Amino acid sequence: MKWAVVLCAMMALSECFIEVPLIKGKSAREKLEEQGLWEHYRLMYPYKNVKFQDQSLYVTGQQMTNDADLSYYGVISIGTPGQSFAVIFDTGSSNLWIPSVYCASAACANHKKYNPSLSSTFRNSGKSLSIQYGTGSMTGFLGYDTVVVGGLPVQNQMFGLSQTEAPFMAHMAADGILGLAYPRLAASQATPVFDNMMDQHLVSQDIFSVYLTSNSAAGSVITFGGVNPNHYYGPINWIPLSDETYWQITVTSVTVNGQIVACNGGCQAIVDTGTSNIVGPQADIANIANAVGANSANGDDVVNCNYINNMPDIVFNINGQAFSIPGSSYVRQSQYYGCRAGLSKSNDSLWILGDVFIRQYYSIFNRAQNMVGLALAR
Repeated sequence: MKWAVVLCAMMALSECFIEVPLIKGKSAREKLEEQGLWEHYRLMYPYKNVKFQDQSLYVTGQQMTNDADLSYYGVISIGTPGQSFAVIFDTGSSNLWIPSVYCASAACANHKKYNPSLSSTFRNSGKSLSIQYGTGSMTGFLGYDTVVVGGLPVQNQMFGLSQTEAPFMAHMAADGILGLAYPRLAASQATPVFDNMMDQHLVSQDIFSVYLTSNSAAGSVITFGGVNPNHYYGPINWIPLSDETYWQITVTSVTVNGQIVACNGGCQAIVDTGTSNIVGPQADIANIANAVGANSANGDDVVNCNYINNMPDIVFNINGQAFSIPGSSYVRQSQYYGCRAGLSKSNDSLWILGDVFIRQYYSIFNRAQNMVGLALAR
């Protein structure tokens, strides 16, 4: 694909790898703010992080949050000849799905739709798929086809074709989702895309890595098959996974100005490119917001835009290392709604280190050794 870059280097963690550029488009929140519809939308579709709340659903359906702040997506193609789609590369889920020509929902009207009749390599699996959102759901069926990611042709990849989609999807820039978590999380026993990449020997190393920038024009990439030293500096801190379903790690504590404000005694967190904010239990997030000087308003933690550079770091202590997030990284600025902290409350005990965290730390997902590597992003 024209969007892919093949890079080779004589370094221990690099060798040859594929980089797929990620576009930082306008989030659903930003689009709705521009139209003056955000408050109406927020009340109709309140943020609910449902990814991690009912594991019994994993057998039959994939779960996903209705996160209005998601903004990073990349381009893949499906079929022969290829049909192109913008997808969110999501380390918090394991299935690939895109809209289909059989979808009549309003959410599908402004997205690209896959037409299986135009692909000579498509096969229908005969299985259905259901994805549960915070409000509404996506339903469809599963098929097989060739999926090309960064020029890598993944043969016989199972993926979902939507037939109905939740209304809030209409406001998202991406057409669908490409999950990069472990097979245990996949609906209908579908083999995830990266697992097929490894099985089909398409990558030189069983590693992919993510580099996110705040620049909407260019810079963000997902790298398959290695680590690009141009995207980070300093050492890589390797953290063993505490569970091999999500990219889950143990956090010792969260501190602000040297004081423990959350995760006292330790907690579990996942590194998740499919979530925009840092998400944690309600009381803990409230403590963090209070410690950095944020005030609650209309469901957001609002801060004074003039004080961003003076706000304290939020520090995640992980595996003996301190990972600091400065105010300039965890505060979002909007010309319509001022400044707010990139923090979200959940009813679940599992923390999520989303894009707010990943923009600060180049994140390496190592399937060979079941570890996450974190290094300061350039």
